Amino acid sequence: MRQIDHFIAGGAGREADGRTGEVFDPNSGVVQARVPLGGKAELDRAVAAAKAAQPAWAVTNPQRRARVMFKFKELVEANMDELARLLSSEHGKVIADAKGDLQRGLDVIEFACGIPHAMKGEYTEGAGPGIDVYSMRVPLGIGAGITPFNFPAMIPMWMFGVSVAVGNAFILKPSERDPSVPVRLAELFREAGGPEGILQVVHGDKEMVDAILDHPDIAAVSFVGSSDIAQYVYSRGVAAGKRVQAMGGAKNHGIVMPDADMDQVVNDLAGAAFGSAGERCMALPVVVPVGEDTAERLREKLIPAIQALRVGISTDEEAHYGPVVTAAHKKKVEDWIATAEAEGGELVIDGRGFRLQGHEDGFFVGPTLIDHVTPDMESYRNEIFGPVLQIVRAKDFEEAVMLPSKHQYGNGVAIFTRNGHAAREFAARVEVGMVGINVPIPVPVAYHSFGGWKRSAFGDHNQHGMDGVRFWTKTKTVTQRWPDGSVTGENAFVIPTMG
Repeated sequence: MRQIDHFIAGGAGREADGRTGEVFDPNSGVVQARVPLGGKAELDRAVAAAKAAQPAWAVTNPQRRARVMFKFKELVEANMDELARLLSSEHGKVIADAKGDLQRGLDVIEFACGIPHAMKGEYTEGAGPGIDVYSMRVPLGIGAGITPFNFPAMIPMWMFGVSVAVGNAFILKPSERDPSVPVRLAELFREAGGPEGILQVVHGDKEMVDAILDHPDIAAVSFVGSSDIAQYVYSRGVAAGKRVQAMGGAKNHGIVMPDADMDQVVNDLAGAAFGSAGERCMALPVVVPVGEDTAERLREKLIPAIQALRVGISTDEEAHYGPVVTAAHKKKVEDWIATAEAEGGELVIDGRGFRLQGHEDGFFVGPTLIDHVTPDMESYRNEIFGPVLQIVRAKDFEEAVMLPSKHQYGNGVAIFTRNGHAAREFAARVEVGMVGINVPIPVPVAYHSFGGWKRSAFGDHNQHGMDGVRFWTKTKTVTQRWPDGSVTGENAFVIPTMG
């Protein structure tokens, strides 16, 4: 059976008698690999390698660091097919979606290639008599990332791309469910010229997470996962004196106004709700038609569109989506469908019990549509994270604004309309961090920043873009004066001013 190793100090490393976890092929339900579940000992080795490498990397001029990022980007692109197949085999998303996962990560690497510009400070000449003031951005030292199973390429690149480009060493703890692609990315970074110890990968479960949060030499931690764990990571990391950004769960809404292009809405919903089996924090699992007529027209078009979706193995080029990641997650999604039905939701299309011929033991969940969902239902209040679309009917525009604004999560929201005033009013008033106008999955481009509100994000900085640069650096401000020989002791004991 295939063994997956840590990537520490530029090479593979595994404890001979340590704990291990199972990595499944979601298409067949078969265990395909084992991954070490490390802890403090493995992390200490990675931190020691990072401490040895980071000072020289930090003083490497930013153009040279950018050249490593350029080369890394080229290598990922050259190995795109291999990486996509590996990603699909462990996660279950179809190949085209796996390539999208990689490409969205590469978008951030492209941003990191411009790090010399992004790290420029500010300069004021003549701030006072003969006095100049300037600022510079300084790397923190060692950063760490704890990433989820649903984007094993994109989210690690969101984190380490900016962090290493600004001069930090970085230790990545990917999900133990699909850990192979993060290791392969670290290998490619090393091949691109990244120094040994600058990008490392350690595997583990809660024991490794706690070791990262408690380690005194790790200055900052970035996390993406469920909200309860995000809050835990944020609280424990901050208590240990670290800078922490922790992105949590979501329950994104799609508001459908009566004037919306219904065919376009249905097409967008099919991809946003069911793509990647709904395992996206920016999926669109709740649609809110405004008015009963809008709801009925939407439902009429949604049913045949959902029934036409093809569920297949991850290598099926005609499949719209593949299996979910584990048997446990399949059960969790199906339990939420049962809960929604028990709460009074109308189960229009039931995806439970889906079996794919020849892959009966795979972790497949069929597309599910639930109508007449109300805000008091637990299935509405919580994240299902599967191929399930819920319809919550709103009587008017005000209620449509209120629903996502009052929800515990505030990651993303979309409105579908031809009315510019309604769109502008909605974008201004809705209490959500990322808004799409006729865009179902409003993930910002790499040179902007990604981040939600409320229980979708903990911390003061968003992912990537300039917020990423700010998170992974600290500012040093220098006030300088070069005496010309005419300085006297007058007012030497008065607080200095620039007047």
